[in-house]
Order: sequence, then structure tokens, then C-alpha cells
Amino acid sequence: MIAEKMKSMVAGSSAIRAMFEEGNRLAEIYGKENVYDFSLGNPNVAAPEAVKQAIRELLDEEDPVVLHGYTNSNSGYADVRETVASSLNGRFGTHFEGKNIVMTVGAAGGLNVILKSLINPGDEVIAFAPYFGEYRSYTNNYDGVLVEISPNTENFQPDLQEFEQKITPKTKAVIVNTPNNPTGVVYSEETIKRLAAIMEAKQKEYGTEIFLISDEPYRELVYDGAEVPYLTKYYANTVVGYSYSKSLSLPGERIGYLVIPDEVSDSGELLAAANVATRILGFVNAPTLQQKVVAKCINEKTDISFYDRNREALYNGLRECGFECIKPEGAFYLFVKSPVADEKEFCAAAKKYNILIVPGSSFACPGYVRLAYCVSYETIVNSLPKFKELAKEYERI
Repeated sequence: MIAEKMKSMVAGSSAIRAMFEEGNRLAEIYGKENVYDFSLGNPNVAAPEAVKQAIRELLDEEDPVVLHGYTNSNSGYADVRETVASSLNGRFGTHFEGKNIVMTVGAAGGLNVILKSLINPGDEVIAFAPYFGEYRSYTNNYDGVLVEISPNTENFQPDLQEFEQKITPKTKAVIVNTPNNPTGVVYSEETIKRLAAIMEAKQKEYGTEIFLISDEPYRELVYDGAEVPYLTKYYANTVVGYSYSKSLSLPGERIGYLVIPDEVSDSGELLAAANVATRILGFVNAPTLQQKVVAKCINEKTDISFYDRNREALYNGLRECGFECIKPEGAFYLFVKSPVADEKEFCAAAKKYNILIVPGSSFACPGYVRLAYCVSYETIVNSLPKFKELAKEYERI
């Protein structure tokens, strides 16, 4: 018999992954070109050519015993961590050192490492809906309690009034994700300043430490000149989690990092805890070859013009069909208002046209659906006639 805690997790297993698997099933029946799968945020843009070249050079030049072995520190190669720190300093005017960087098994691994390092049973972690559903599971892994802030469906900036009311003496961490999955919204500098001020005041009021965890896998995917504030500059107790899954199109390689600045309370102790957590969670260390690859490709980025073209085509096409959605500033998702209150019903209706979308309830925001537009441009163009048929069913056009 499986563990009691796992029973609820299995019962509520990812709707996103289930929809993706359904897409594979439908593709076998109707042909892949006739299935319009917007379920999974799996980049369709190839990694930069420099990534391939870096792998070849490393395999030719490096000692294979070292390249494929354990790192001396569970936090990763010292030279890679220095390279990451130097890059961040040049881009954001920070003053990190290699010791402030912990290489992780993607952003998900990084979140689990930092939550393992911080959370005691019963501690509260705040997340702003809509949010990536795994935040709940990650918090539950360490017997924490996830506290949701209701979605602000006007512009999807965080509801800071409710946030202030829901911070308690048990609040240990606040997770923000900008650019946001599933909305594509970038939290403004004004929002970040107000959020930081609230957290500072609450730390003083309760005499506690509240950590701001910035989950940033989509930082590089922004459009129309949007700027994403670097949160360590606004609030001292900030930890940043980053992934190269999107910026270098390497989701399956599971490579990212944590930034734990010196300004964080007891930073040395937290860095030591993160190092140990990397080991005892079973990661041991981030993938060694990929650590070296991203260091060589530190200034490379995926060509987001492909995503931008998809964004424009899908957003404009859905608006012409009568669907309501805000235009995303970043990431590669559209968050569309369902024409009926039960968005799962709408998802089921879309599937009749071989359109696969994810219900907003998976992100704690019912009444909406998420579409991942990191697909081929042809998929978007070919899907629009089907969306029109779907819209007519709901009398949108």
C-alpha cells in the first residue's frame, strides 16, 4: 500500500501531464498534424547552436573522469558558480560571488532544495494565484502549508491587500513567479516595491524572518521591451531560483541554480543547508556536463522571435474568435477566460475539435484555461479554424 500522503497526490496528479498524454493518444488516431496540443510548456525552439558546440568541445577537451564525476561540493563546480555570479553582476548590478550560487536540478530541484532548507512542519508558504500547481506539492513535501492569495483577474498583478492580511507569524516564505506561468504577466516594479515593503513591515511586527523566493524560469522570455525587476535589489531576504530550461531550451537536461545573497539572514547557514539538502534529497549535485555547458553558453539565449510570432498569431486569432484574454508580456502562455463558469467543461468541448488546453483550476484560478504557445507556428495557424468552430458553439462569433 502506498504512503497516505501520496494517495491524495496520485488522485490529483497533474492535469497538464494528463492532457499531454491525451494529445499523444489523439495524434496516433488522427495524425499529429491534426491535433492542436497547447497543454505542456515544452519548448519547440531548438537550443542555440553554441550548446551543441560546447558539448562537443567539453567531450573532446575535458578529463572524462572529472567531467562525468561527482563535484567536490554538492553545490556544483566552483568555476561554474563563479561564472554564473559574474554574469548576474554584469547584468543586474549585483555583487554575488561563486559561494552565493548553488547549482540545481532545474528550477524545480532548486525550489525543493530551498524549501527543504527553510520549512518546518506547519510553516506557511504564500503563493499568488494563479500559480504553478506544483508549488503545493513542493510545500507539502516538507509538511508546510500553502496559503493562496486570490487571483486579481483584472490585470493578474498580485492582490497585495489580501496578501498583507494573510501574512501570519507562521509565514516562512513567499513564492513569486514573474514572468508568470500561466498568465505571462510580468510583475511591475511598483508591485515588487509594495510587496517588499509589506514583508519588511511584517518581519518587524512579528519578529520573524520571511523569505521571498523568486522562481524565474521565464526571465529571458519577455516581449515588447518589458523589464523584469531583479528581486534581490528590493528585499534583503530574497532567494532566486533559475532554470535554463526555457532560456536555452534545455528542459530535459534539468539544470539551473539558486542565488542566496549575503544579505539574506544567516546566509552562511542557509548556504550550508542548501548544499546538504542537494545531497540528502538525492540530487547529489546538478548534472556535471550541463553545468559546464551552461557556463560556456552563459551569454547565449534562445531566439524568442519564434515565440513572439506565435504569441501575436494566437492572441489575435483568439480575440477575433471572441475569446477574452490579456496579452502576455512574457513566458509562452495565454490565459483565456472560459465562456462558461466550468472551465473543465470548456476544455472537454475543445477536445472535440482536437484542441488540448489546461483548466485554470490546475493553477488555483477556475474560470480560465491555459494555452502553451511554445508549439510550431503551423500548429497555431491550423488550429484557428477549429477555434472558430469552438467559438460558434458558444456563440462567441
